[in-house]
Amino acid sequence: MRKILVLCAALAAGAAAAADAPAAPAAPLATAAVQAAGAAQGRTFDAVVEAVRQTVVAAQVAGAVTALDVKAGDSVKAGQVLARIDARAAEQTAASSQAQVRSAQAMLDVARKEYERQQQLFKKDYISQAALERAESQFKAAQAQAAAQLAQAGAAQTQSGFYVVRAPYAGVVAEVPVAVGDMAMPGRALATIYEPGALRVTAAVPQSALGTAQGGEMKGVKIEFPALPADRRWFAAPSAQVLPTVDAATHSVTLRIPLPAGFHGVAPGSFARVWLPGAADGVARLAIPASAVVRRAEMTGVYVVGADGRPQLRQVRLGRASGENIEVLAGVAAGERVALDPQAAAQVR
Repeated sequence: MRKILVLCAALAAGAAAAADAPAAPAAPLATAAVQAAGAAQGRTFDAVVEAVRQTVVAAQVAGAVTALDVKAGDSVKAGQVLARIDARAAEQTAASSQAQVRSAQAMLDVARKEYERQQQLFKKDYISQAALERAESQFKAAQAQAAAQLAQAGAAQTQSGFYVVRAPYAGVVAEVPVAVGDMAMPGRALATIYEPGALRVTAAVPQSALGTAQGGEMKGVKIEFPALPADRRWFAAPSAQVLPTVDAATHSVTLRIPLPAGFHGVAPGSFARVWLPGAADGVARLAIPASAVVRRAEMTGVYVVGADGRPQLRQVRLGRASGENIEVLAGVAAGERVALDPQAAAQVR
């Protein structure tokens, strides 16, 4: 019995010693320091690609849409039919006007012949001067009536032409916001077209970033298209137009940079960045490895590893990518260390 008690006490002491022993250290996280990539060469502003020539084709008359001859993405020629509106009532009005024109012209022929006959009788002294003047006035009245009916018929014919909507110039259909059977009303958009050969980049820039270039032209502007391949991502603009007006609410100036003809890969509405020369604010550019970035829904962040070795998720604002690194505009400071494996850092407690 004494031997059994001694053995149990030894086992308990061994278990207690094992519990008091320190746990095996976990593998350290692979980290990288936030590096300063030098002073910023310029300031960047979000921009958008626009078509120099873009038109919203709207209805000029009311009526049901009976046909749509194009769809979004189609290329159209100048004068090509885009849509048709029910024109039966307008066609009947135009036909009525044409009938009235023929009636007025017939009455004009009768008045002309009567006036010529009265002139012959007056030369032979068969009628008085007053009779001749009455015939002349009737002839002129018939002339005026025929001219009025002809103008009215022309207006009715023009009105009936509004029921066929045509492209004002050659371009690409960007949007068709109606369907067959919808009611068209004056001013309601039926299609949006743009000319793909003339595009520009537009950005709202603060006054302080333009200096003395307001209301004129600016040189040395660069445009970045993040969605394009690396070999076509950058475009050096020969010049940029600075509009002479300032927005009273935002105190910003509109900057327009034309793109060369045949510039492919972008369309109206595409995102772009405008880089202005000589607008550096003296703040150093920071860069981290792209593998350290973690994205969760709408949040972009990195795991910053503190002095105690514990990672902490921190939201950041990213800039442009350069090779395996990516620029950080806000959220971290130079010298801080970020975890290269966000999944492993998320499991550390």
